[in-house]
Amino acid sequence: MNATLRLSGSSLRAHKRRFAGTFLAVFLGVAFLAGTLVMGDTLRAGFDTMFGNATSGTDAVIRSAEAITTPGESEGGRAPVATDLVRTVEQVPGVAAAAPDIQGAGQLIGANGKPIGGQGPPTLAGNWIDDPKLNPYRLAEGRAPEKSGEVVVNRGTAKRGHLAIGDTTTLRTPDPVEVTVVGLATFGGEDGMAQVTYTGMTRADAERYLTARPGRASSILVRAGPGTSQQELVDRLTPVLPKGVEAITGQESTEENTDMISSQFLTIFTTFLLVFSGVALLVATFSIHNTFAIVVAQRTRENALLRALGASRRQVTAATLAEASVVAVTASAAGLAGGIGVAAGLQALFPAIGFPFPEGDLVVSTLSMALPLAVGVVVCLGSALLPAVRAGRTAPLAALRETAVDQSGASRVRAVIGAGLAALAVSVTLTGVLLSPSLWLAGTGAVLALAAFVVLGPVASTAAVRVLGGPLDRLRGVTGGLARRNALRSPRRTAATASALMIGVAVVSLFTVFGASLKATMDQTVSRSFAGDVAVSTPSFGAGGSGLSPRLAAAVQRLPEVDTAVGLGRGVAEVDGSGRALTVTDPLALQRTFDLGTVRGSLGDLGTHGIAITRKEAEKQGLATGDKVRLGFTDGKLETFTVRAVYGQSELAGEYVITRAAWAPHRTQDSDTLVAVSFKDDVSADAGKAAVEKVAARYGNPEVQTRDEYAQSSAGGIDMMLTLVYALLALAVLIALLGIANTLSLAIHERTRELGLLRAVGQTRSQLRAMVRWESVLVAAFGTVGGLGLGAFLGWVLVEASDGASDSTFAFAMPPLQLAVVALVGLAAGALAGLRPARRAARLDVLRAIATE
Repeated sequence: MNATLRLSGSSLRAHKRRFAGTFLAVFLGVAFLAGTLVMGDTLRAGFDTMFGNATSGTDAVIRSAEAITTPGESEGGRAPVATDLVRTVEQVPGVAAAAPDIQGAGQLIGANGKPIGGQGPPTLAGNWIDDPKLNPYRLAEGRAPEKSGEVVVNRGTAKRGHLAIGDTTTLRTPDPVEVTVVGLATFGGEDGMAQVTYTGMTRADAERYLTARPGRASSILVRAGPGTSQQELVDRLTPVLPKGVEAITGQESTEENTDMISSQFLTIFTTFLLVFSGVALLVATFSIHNTFAIVVAQRTRENALLRALGASRRQVTAATLAEASVVAVTASAAGLAGGIGVAAGLQALFPAIGFPFPEGDLVVSTLSMALPLAVGVVVCLGSALLPAVRAGRTAPLAALRETAVDQSGASRVRAVIGAGLAALAVSVTLTGVLLSPSLWLAGTGAVLALAAFVVLGPVASTAAVRVLGGPLDRLRGVTGGLARRNALRSPRRTAATASALMIGVAVVSLFTVFGASLKATMDQTVSRSFAGDVAVSTPSFGAGGSGLSPRLAAAVQRLPEVDTAVGLGRGVAEVDGSGRALTVTDPLALQRTFDLGTVRGSLGDLGTHGIAITRKEAEKQGLATGDKVRLGFTDGKLETFTVRAVYGQSELAGEYVITRAAWAPHRTQDSDTLVAVSFKDDVSADAGKAAVEKVAARYGNPEVQTRDEYAQSSAGGIDMMLTLVYALLALAVLIALLGIANTLSLAIHERTRELGLLRAVGQTRSQLRAMVRWESVLVAAFGTVGGLGLGAFLGWVLVEASDGASDSTFAFAMPPLQLAVVALVGLAAGALAGLRPARRAARLDVLRAIATE
């Protein structure tokens, strides 16, 4: 064993450059994974501390016991509680103080006239609580609001909106309210709770603008007196609370808030990054395997001599694995340090881009260090295992003859196995997409398709390189022909080198196709469903934004240019045990402005106890016009509605429609999500839009868009997602480029004598450089073309599977321009990867190269 280790150490010292690419591939993959885990742990700890500091004075929270959660939401809607309950609570032994907490949506307008926040995180408004221990916000500058129109805002919001104490601005509640900033606040010692915006107003203003009627609060915060624990306080409060109202400890409330942040943001964010860490490590696997395969092939005579001198197969295999272990451990350990550096860099970068990373030291847990280290070592050793076994099988007689390096190629067995995998992948995928819609089946088929591509790589590389390299003979003459023959020399090596780039390009193409399909779906939805001329909306997605004033639609309707203006509000109710979103609107105006498909029944007869539902939902619930359905609202009331109409399409109109009169008894803060406007026949689009914009300016100046503009803005979040995806996938492509460059460098070392002979018979340095670069481009072209094909196929699978597994109708779209850019980037990457190996080849001394054994 000692001899094996000494042999491995000597080999590593003698051939350090051979493993540079492997080292970098492992290093980058482990650093990304470790950085993601450390950042996630640090964010969680920071938010835990921030929430703990902010709510440390709240010992109990009184709230409605029931919450209704609609699909896609993590936090359910709750009914308000009566503020009169505060007087009852204050009489309970052990209660030191109690205060109503009124919360709703409120979006501030910045100094530039644009809304602050609203792109995902909530924009909150509420009453400023005078008791500093019960108020999660701390006054940092200025004073508390004392009269109507005065507000305190969190300092982060003020910075982003360029607001200062004494400034006057507008607060959308959603009705526009003119407010004056009199104070700036912090949350848990930070400028704000992530990107959440907060505006604190007087209690009277909060009741007026954020609730349906005075005397209602979201919850009641309670502080215990000395000697009373949180659980004791809850036990004493519970008997005096009315039915449907509960008390929970402050600790439970804090945990719920941190869990909400974790589920809504941290878990999704870190999972997203972990997926790309996995892609990077998968790409690294191919690069590492290829490096060791070439190194083992180059050392065939050396290993054969060892076998002839008495080394056993196990010793030769162990020596190769020992080299891989040294590279794996050192690169993974360096990757851990790099990961901590990545997390520290993100901690410094986040505040600069507007995301307040909670202050505090980095949290480096045992798991966040042990897992990346183990993954890096396993990936490296697993990638080197087959080459190591192949090295151990080297025959001693190989030392006595000239051995061609890597004689592997397109074997018949490989072709049969690959074809079988491809057939299985297609059948499983088509079953999961067309016959029995299932994301799991479709995903399994996608994995099988990837395996088939890898297995068939050497089989396909010969034909692909011949086709892709065909023009080189005509364009570059002998130089191009030599580059093509070099790429054809070892099909397995070419395929393995290209596979790393193929996976990176495939994932890029997958998201490009899926993103384009989402945009096409949104455009199709708006074109098919929205029959109006302009849409008034607030530019927000997720939980952000305050919505539109319910009075806006009526004001627009009074314009002489307008034929119909309809506002779409949102409510929630429980139907058949599940939370459902309700569209609150004028049904007749909705029918005139939206294409609802075939309508059975009458939308004009809904009244206060009628409901309209989609045909798909009616079939699911077994309902028809005239049937009764019971709706449970957040205020605890159960009401029976009669199905008055069943309509065909639901995309923008929603699945359940009720009137404003039916929703009014159960509403809290009322708002619209969209106002659709149709003009009269003789009104031009520009004149109508200008008239609507004048009215909208009086209601907080929401955006007025044409139908096409509305479709584009609705898909705006997709471009942000794709930008992030491309940035993250750049790491995978970088690792793939390192693999190509490393392979070419090793191939040049292997072909030293051949290159020397070429130079001796008249090949110039520039011709030699061009030959190596074109070989790199051919390998990259093979990987890029394969990646584009695989990515487009997987994109189609994802779109079709999503279409079958959801109620929405997805449209498949292939974006030729974006995919062409991906292809050009792949080819350019190949040319870039070949620069350094080409320079090294051109610098070879001719006589030394010819004399090389």
